[in-house]
Formats: sequence, C-alpha cells, structure tokens
Amino acid sequence: MKFLELYENGELSRRIKMAYARLAACDLCPHACGVNRMAGETGLCESGKEVRIASANVHRGEEPPISGTKGSGTIFLSGCTLNCKFCQNFPISQLRNGTDLTAGQLADKMVGLQKKGVHNINFVTPTHFTPQILAALYLAIRKGFRIPIVWNTSGYERLDTLALLDGVVDVYLPDMKYCCNDVAIKLSGAKGYTEANRLALPEMLRQVGHLECDEDGIAVRGLIVRHLVLPLRQAGSPETLAWIAEHLGTETHIALMSQYFPAHAAAQTPGIERRITSEEYAEAVEALEELELENGWVQDEPLGE
Repeated sequence: MKFLELYENGELSRRIKMAYARLAACDLCPHACGVNRMAGETGLCESGKEVRIASANVHRGEEPPISGTKGSGTIFLSGCTLNCKFCQNFPISQLRNGTDLTAGQLADKMVGLQKKGVHNINFVTPTHFTPQILAALYLAIRKGFRIPIVWNTSGYERLDTLALLDGVVDVYLPDMKYCCNDVAIKLSGAKGYTEANRLALPEMLRQVGHLECDEDGIAVRGLIVRHLVLPLRQAGSPETLAWIAEHLGTETHIALMSQYFPAHAAAQTPGIERRITSEEYAEAVEALEELELENGWVQDEPLGE
C-alpha cells in the first residue's frame, strides 16, 4: 500500500495539516464556500469540523472487483457536495442522518471492518471530509490497517484536493453524471460540474491507472467510472461515453447503470419523474459497444415505460 510509504516518510502527516488548514475557509470541493468549518460554520454540505457517518458495514452490492467474495467495508459519509433531486440515499446525503465521530473513532471503524475480512474500505461521498479521513487513516495505520482504500465519489472534485489523495487512494470509483452544466445545475445544484468532472477523472487515472485486480479478481488499484442513465437523455450518455473513450481510453472500466428511479424530489421534477425506458438504456449500451468500451458492467434492462 502506497499510503504506508506516505506514513513512514512523514508525507501523510504533512497532508493532514494542509487539509485541515483548508477547513478554515473551506474550498475542498468546487463550491468553495469559504466558511470556517473549524469554528462551526457550515456551507452547502452542512458539515463542520467533525466527521459524520451514517453507517460502517460489510457491503456486497458494489461492482464485482470491489465487493468480491468477502464484501467491501463501506462507510457512508453524511452530507454531500451535491444536492441531487433524485438521490437514492437522500436521508444520508441531504438530511445528513448519522453520527459524529472523532478521527480516532473513524479509525476504529476502519480497523474493525478489516478484521471482518473485507477486501477494502469504501468511503462513499467522502470529499467534504477529506481532512478527517486522512487523519483517521494515519491512526488506523498505527493499529495495523493494511487494505486498499476506495474513493466512491460524485466526481465533483478539485485538483488540489485530489492532490492530497495521491498515493492514499488505491481505487477511484467516480461518477460521470452529466455532460451539460445546465442540467447539472438543475438536477444537482452543481455549477461547472462538467469542467470539474472532466479535469478530475484524468487526474484520478494518472494517480492509479486502469483497473488492476489480483488473481481472485479483486481490485487492488485503478479507476472504475460509474454512469447512471437518466430519462430523456439528460445524463448525455452517448456523449459522456465518447468523452471517456477519447480522453481516458477504451480500456477504461465502466459501470453503466440502469437503476434510476424517481427518489427524493424527482417525482415532482419534470423530466425525471419516471424510470428510464428499455430504449433509453439500450441507446447507452449501443454507444458503449460502438465505442469499443468493452471493460466493465451493464445492468438488467430497466422496468420503466
């Protein structure tokens, strides 16, 4: 694990200090709210100094190289840098249900999951808690933590925050949600999502490379891109997949998801108030095949109209 080298040479400690310093005028995500989270102020993510988690459990529903045979040690962080009207986990992301922990308590959760035999620790929507996670990793290493870290994110990132994670994260699992900023603002409140996303993913690829698995098919390092097909082409699936093929390479592993349903506020939002149709998903699968993006996973056809 590269993070062990960062721990041994003092670089991890340096990055923890750098990350916490940024909480004084928070700019961890592209919103750059500028609030002093160290003093209890909160910005769009409504998160303060302490890390808040909704759960820390063995999860078997991720992509096969992540869940494997023993499960992924999945830690759901409360709050989010986005405000998606269709979020399936909105009680966690939008209502911020969860429990505040110290870095030491989070470290104990990580080590406890490792003892259960999980393949990795999978941080879900972690960006706004980057400093706290780095601090928890430092303490967890001292307690014997030695398994890969998965960064399961919306893909709405800043390069200077990703720089803090270089050598820390083993597997990046980002979304590519949109290819149109107007839709990103309307559905997720994410200004400049496309530009931020398209800068972030090449940096993730530079850090970890394309997906590498061990002899049992378990991910040890690399990039997996998730793309959720939305009704009425609002995710811009063919365009998004074409961008991936051109800028990340046709060897990129992609999880093309058909699981959209109108959760949270989607039922009251025109254009996303229904499931996707078989035809809408088939169009995305066809684009995947035409672009020769052969690595990854497709899902069953949706149950929409």
